[in-house]
Amino acid sequence: MTNSHTQRNKIKKVVTVIFWVIFGTIAMAAFVLVFGYVVMLLWNWLMPALFGLGTIGFWQAVGILVLAKILFGGFGSNKFRGRSRRMKSRFKERCREKGISKWQHYDKFWQEEGKAAYETYKERLENN
Repeated sequence: MTNSHTQRNKIKKVVTVIFWVIFGTIAMAAFVLVFGYVVMLLWNWLMPALFGLGTIGFWQAVGILVLAKILFGGFGSNKFRGRSRRMKSRFKERCREKGISKWQHYDKFWQEEGKAAYETYKERLENN
Protein backbone atom coordinates (compact mmCIF):
# COMPACT_ATOMS: atom_id res chain seq x y z
CA MET A 1 0.00 0.00 0.00
CA THR A 2 2.79 2.43 0.84
CA ASN A 3 4.57 1.61 -2.40
CA SER A 4 1.56 2.54 -4.54
CA HIS A 5 1.10 5.72 -2.52
CA THR A 6 4.68 6.85 -3.18
CA GLN A 7 4.29 5.98 -6.87
CA ARG A 8 1.15 8.16 -7.06
CA ASN A 9 3.02 11.01 -5.38
CA LYS A 10 5.87 10.70 -7.89
CA ILE A 11 3.43 10.67 -10.81
CA LYS A 12 1.61 13.66 -9.34
CA LYS A 13 4.90 15.59 -9.03
CA VAL A 14 5.87 14.77 -12.63
CA VAL A 15 2.45 15.85 -13.92
CA THR A 16 2.70 19.07 -11.90
CA VAL A 17 6.14 19.86 -13.34
CA ILE A 18 4.94 19.14 -16.88
CA PHE A 19 1.92 21.39 -16.32
CA TRP A 20 4.06 24.30 -15.10
CA VAL A 21 6.52 23.90 -17.98
CA ILE A 22 3.69 23.99 -20.53
CA PHE A 23 1.95 26.86 -18.70
CA GLY A 24 5.21 28.83 -18.49
CA THR A 25 5.91 28.33 -22.19
CA ILE A 26 2.41 29.51 -23.13
CA ALA A 27 2.65 32.49 -20.76
CA MET A 28 6.03 33.48 -22.18
CA ALA A 29 4.73 33.22 -25.76
CA ALA A 30 1.70 35.35 -24.83
CA PHE A 31 4.01 37.92 -23.23
CA VAL A 32 6.14 38.12 -26.37
CA LEU A 33 3.08 38.42 -28.62
CA VAL A 34 1.33 41.10 -26.57
CA PHE A 35 4.33 43.25 -25.74
CA GLY A 36 5.85 42.88 -29.20
CA TYR A 37 2.60 44.07 -30.72
CA VAL A 38 2.34 46.98 -28.25
CA VAL A 39 5.93 48.08 -28.96
CA MET A 40 5.27 47.86 -32.71
CA LEU A 41 2.11 49.99 -32.42
CA LEU A 42 3.80 52.60 -30.21
CA TRP A 43 6.86 52.81 -32.43
CA ASN A 44 4.82 53.15 -35.61
CA TRP A 45 2.60 55.77 -33.98
CA LEU A 46 5.32 57.91 -32.34
CA MET A 47 8.69 57.53 -34.04
CA PRO A 48 7.77 58.46 -37.63
CA ALA A 49 5.89 61.56 -36.44
CA LEU A 50 8.47 62.69 -33.86
CA PHE A 51 11.80 61.78 -35.41
CA GLY A 52 11.01 60.93 -39.03
CA LEU A 53 12.02 57.27 -38.56
CA GLY A 54 10.47 54.47 -40.57
CA THR A 55 7.89 52.00 -39.37
CA ILE A 56 8.83 48.58 -38.02
CA GLY A 57 7.34 45.11 -38.15
CA PHE A 58 6.41 42.71 -35.36
CA TRP A 59 9.72 40.83 -35.20
CA GLN A 60 11.68 44.09 -35.20
CA ALA A 61 9.59 45.18 -32.21
CA VAL A 62 10.37 41.89 -30.45
CA GLY A 63 14.04 42.51 -31.24
CA ILE A 64 13.81 45.96 -29.64
CA LEU A 65 12.30 44.34 -26.52
CA VAL A 66 15.14 41.81 -26.34
CA LEU A 67 17.74 44.53 -26.87
CA ALA A 68 16.19 46.69 -24.15
CA LYS A 69 16.18 43.72 -21.78
CA ILE A 70 19.85 43.05 -22.45
CA LEU A 71 20.91 46.69 -22.13
CA PHE A 72 18.75 47.80 -19.22
CA GLY A 73 17.43 44.73 -17.44
CA GLY A 74 20.22 42.20 -17.50
CA PHE A 75 19.23 38.57 -17.48
CA GLY A 76 17.39 38.54 -14.15
CA SER A 77 19.64 36.25 -12.13
CA ASN A 78 19.50 38.37 -8.96
CA LYS A 79 22.46 36.42 -7.63
CA PHE A 80 24.05 39.49 -6.05
CA ARG A 81 20.91 40.42 -4.12
CA GLY A 82 20.72 36.97 -2.55
CA ARG A 83 24.43 36.94 -1.79
CA SER A 84 24.15 40.28 -0.02
CA ARG A 85 21.39 38.97 2.25
CA ARG A 86 23.41 35.85 3.04
CA MET A 87 26.50 37.92 3.85
CA LYS A 88 24.52 40.19 6.18
CA SER A 89 23.00 37.26 8.01
CA ARG A 90 26.42 35.59 8.37
CA PHE A 91 27.84 38.85 9.73
CA LYS A 92 25.01 39.08 12.26
CA GLU A 93 25.60 35.45 13.30
CA ARG A 94 29.31 36.09 13.82
CA CYS A 95 28.57 39.20 15.87
CA ARG A 96 26.17 37.25 18.06
CA GLU A 97 28.74 34.45 18.51
CA LYS A 98 31.42 36.92 19.55
CA GLY A 99 29.06 38.84 21.81
CA ILE A 100 29.38 42.05 19.83
CA SER A 101 26.39 44.32 20.14
CA LYS A 102 25.65 47.38 18.00
CA TRP A 103 25.23 49.48 21.11
CA GLN A 104 28.15 48.09 23.12
CA HIS A 105 30.60 50.81 22.04
CA TYR A 106 27.96 53.54 22.07
CA ASP A 107 27.01 52.79 25.66
CA LYS A 108 30.66 52.92 26.71
CA PHE A 109 31.19 56.21 24.85
CA TRP A 110 28.07 57.76 26.37
CA GLN A 111 29.14 56.83 29.88
CA GLU A 112 32.69 58.15 29.43
CA GLU A 113 32.33 61.20 27.16
CA GLY A 114 28.82 61.57 25.83
CA LYS A 115 27.07 63.17 28.78
CA ALA A 116 29.76 65.81 29.21
CA ALA A 117 29.86 66.55 25.47
CA TYR A 118 26.09 66.90 25.38
CA GLU A 119 26.05 69.28 28.34
CA THR A 120 28.72 71.55 26.78
CA TYR A 121 26.79 71.54 23.49
CA LYS A 122 23.57 72.48 25.31
CA GLU A 123 25.32 75.32 27.15
CA ARG A 124 26.77 76.62 23.90
CA LEU A 125 23.27 76.74 22.37
CA GLU A 126 21.84 78.57 25.39
CA ASN A 127 24.59 81.21 25.30
CA ASN A 128 23.95 82.07 21.64
